[in-house]
Amino acid sequence: MMVKKIRIAIAGVGNCASSLVQGIQYYSNKDNKDGVIFESIGGYHVDDIEVVAAFDIANNKVGRDLSEALYAEPNNTRKFEEVLKTGVIVKRGPTLDGLGEKLRDLITESSSSPIDVSEELLDKKADILINYMPVGADKASKHYAESAIEAGCAFINAMPTFIVSDDYWDKKFGQEGLPCIGDDIKSQLGATILHRTLVNLFNERGIKVTKTHQLNYGGNSDFYNMQEPDRLSSKLTSKKEAVTYLLKNKSISENIFIGPAGYIPWLKDRKHADILIKGENFGGDEVEIELKLKVTDSPNSGGVMVDSIRCAKLALERRESGSLVYPSATYMKHPPVNMTDEEARNGLLNWIEESNVDK
Repeated sequence: MMVKKIRIAIAGVGNCASSLVQGIQYYSNKDNKDGVIFESIGGYHVDDIEVVAAFDIANNKVGRDLSEALYAEPNNTRKFEEVLKTGVIVKRGPTLDGLGEKLRDLITESSSSPIDVSEELLDKKADILINYMPVGADKASKHYAESAIEAGCAFINAMPTFIVSDDYWDKKFGQEGLPCIGDDIKSQLGATILHRTLVNLFNERGIKVTKTHQLNYGGNSDFYNMQEPDRLSSKLTSKKEAVTYLLKNKSISENIFIGPAGYIPWLKDRKHADILIKGENFGGDEVEIELKLKVTDSPNSGGVMVDSIRCAKLALERRESGSLVYPSATYMKHPPVNMTDEEARNGLLNWIEESNVDK
């Protein structure tokens, strides 16, 4: 019996792309699937994912086999699997606003002319296009969304440009009969899901949240890019709304800060997150939780992306279109419909079960 593959294209060959591609090969060599949320979705496993196209603008990535480009600077995530030669040559995508002033310190732009992205997607028969553009690359992200529509691809928006959660784009994908998942990917066990879990615990135990912050530090190109304040608006909104949605006390906006707090080069792709929550319990007494999370940023994203990819493929097979409510609410910080994590997960399980597949 021939195994069906999920043919994906990647826009932005950075750390997240590196961890995703390494992970696909890593699990193809493993009998156990420890570290994966769902072993099977729609009958598809992680090693059923195949990269067929990739786009970037960096001189040291364009024109190279994907297996080489994944490790090219400024990529600095952990190398946990040696990726074999793929035969996928990284093509020159459009720059638009994808290269901010800070990133120009790290990346030399390719002198090659941009290709037609939609033609490449059609030529490679891609099922799904993943958007890994840098924070603040709104025009570039929308260009890739438009290219996906032109090529008849599903679209996964891993970045905080509001596309899937925007009615205009939701309708556009819906009209073309294409599914989309977004916006701004949650990590498998990252600061957002941990912060939300703690807020929910306060709610369930009857404790009024009075102050909270989440401070994130890292040393990858994402954190370097986010030193540029003009590119941060949607990222700050995405991270803050993911947590404040759960707050019963909506009047404490001035006592909330959630976002990137610093670039520390020696951390490389390690991310440190400091989370503080203060509240009032019985009799108005103060209760406070302060904790630190340390994790490698990009593999943490990969664990969620492999699920999102398989959900998008399942939706394609079912001919579902527009924003996928439960996959987006489960795996993204700024979904089109916000809900609690319990509601999202239960909804996702029911959505997957509609096709009577093994989870």
